Amino acid sequence: METVTEIISAEALLAHWQGHRTLTRRVIEAFPEKELFEFSIGGMRPFSKIVMELLGIAGPGLKEIVSGQSSPLNESFDDITTKAQLLEKWDEENAVVNEYFPQITPERFHETFNLFGMYEAPVIYSIQYFIDNEIHHRGQGYVYLRALGVEPPPFWER
Repeated sequence: METVTEIISAEALLAHWQGHRTLTRRVIEAFPEKELFEFSIGGMRPFSKIVMELLGIAGPGLKEIVSGQSSPLNESFDDITTKAQLLEKWDEENAVVNEYFPQITPERFHETFNLFGMYEAPVIYSIQYFIDNEIHHRGQGYVYLRALGVEPPPFWER
């Protein structure tokens, strides 16, 4: 019989993720309003569109995992046109993360799930993707801020 040793608890993983989400929020706050929605480099999307991708993944993905019901990915938030609205939506989705993540039982982390009807993988892989994708895109935000002459928040302060 194989013995499984836990490396990180679900509570610690959520706290780690929330640290990243807090930092991403501070990156959004650092953007000048106009540039948040218009500035890009090398054909990349404006940071507001990148954030909308993150909004379409984390909360909705966790809801899918908990309910077991998959639905199409939606990254379109055309009604969000200001930084204040984007931050409000970020905070709403953060509450969704806090509500749904604890509902995932330890056994479910290892079950395969077809996220958004497109990504079939163990639940833990999807959650790790949510975190990694946010870190990746936040890095783009750092590049944008530096190009705009804005000092981004220290990445280690989560």
